[in-house]
Amino acid sequence: MSQALTLPRASPTRARIAIALFFFVSGFGFATWASRIPTIQHQLQLNEAQLGAVLLALPAGLMLTLPVTGKLLQYYTSRQVMMVGALLYNLALALLGFVEHTWQLAVLLFCFGSSRNLLNLSVNAQSVGVQALYDRSIIATFHGIWSVAGFAAAGIAALLIRNDVSTTFHFVAVSAVLTGVALAFFPGTLSLPPSPTTKTLFPWPDKTVLKYGLITFASMACEGTFYDWSGVYFAQAVHAPKAIAPFGFTLYMVAMTTGRFLGDKLVERFGTKPLLQASGILMSTGLLMAAAFPTPLMAGIGFVLGGLGVSCVVPLVFGLVGKANPLSAGTAIASVSTVSYFGFLVVPPLVGFVAKAASLRWSFALVALLGGIIIWLVPKLREEV
Repeated sequence: MSQALTLPRASPTRARIAIALFFFVSGFGFATWASRIPTIQHQLQLNEAQLGAVLLALPAGLMLTLPVTGKLLQYYTSRQVMMVGALLYNLALALLGFVEHTWQLAVLLFCFGSSRNLLNLSVNAQSVGVQALYDRSIIATFHGIWSVAGFAAAGIAALLIRNDVSTTFHFVAVSAVLTGVALAFFPGTLSLPPSPTTKTLFPWPDKTVLKYGLITFASMACEGTFYDWSGVYFAQAVHAPKAIAPFGFTLYMVAMTTGRFLGDKLVERFGTKPLLQASGILMSTGLLMAAAFPTPLMAGIGFVLGGLGVSCVVPLVFGLVGKANPLSAGTAIASVSTVSYFGFLVVPPLVGFVAKAASLRWSFALVALLGGIIIWLVPKLREEV
């Protein structure tokens, strides 16, 4: 292993709680926005094609600021970047409640995606630092908290929508609360040193880190497919009744969240690499089961397996990257994210093209092959990690 990382004296429990709350801020804010997309679509009178086009502004902001975030993490500490990201993230969320024109929505979504990138990369760098304070795996739980925050935000949004609470009040209120949470728990975060500076602006990974990136690419491609197509799959391929169709996505989300909370215990018992290989097997098996047996029961089981499969890959890989590159965890995570986000953004649209040419069942079967990439690459990771 390369040089050891010397962490500042810190309370492991305090740091763990603080970073968990920043994951909560990230998950709750994103789900708050996502829950009101239909409302904003109606307010701006956008058709599906127009909505789809304007929604691309969010991932565009996220992708285009990856090199910027990687560079910032070389000049500022991850806790500084994380705090600035959290403040900008909540500001963008609040302003989204005031949009009156489509161009305003596009600009703010770009800013929302950019600030989310600042927050997410830096909070993951912080989570690697917190993990180093423990002699057992705790990193997967952080991502479980992100999922729980999403559930909580969706539940609150449903209640507010039912009571005709305006999007403006909803977004501003959530933004204010999340900003307060970030400010309150910022003192408990870790004062990690900035990453070593490099001359490269775009954080494309080297050959070693590329293996990690391809593993997360495969996982996030499967994750994005479940996010975007689970409801459509149950409706069109499974031909589930309208009342049952949404349960495909629910089963996936519950399984993914459960897997993230169980992941650390499973790492302690079986090890990281065996768990990553098992994740690839679960992804492929779940997607193939849903494709081969398009019934509510079998597809539902497939979605559960798929959710368990994708649940821990990203946090565990980020943890491995932090061990392999202890002095530049932030930059290394940015490099891995450069590859992995392509999977999340590019593969789900390709599912639609394949579905149009053949069927959704064929799309899911082809995505299942990505699990094989994980199974193949994990044994090639460095033994010391």
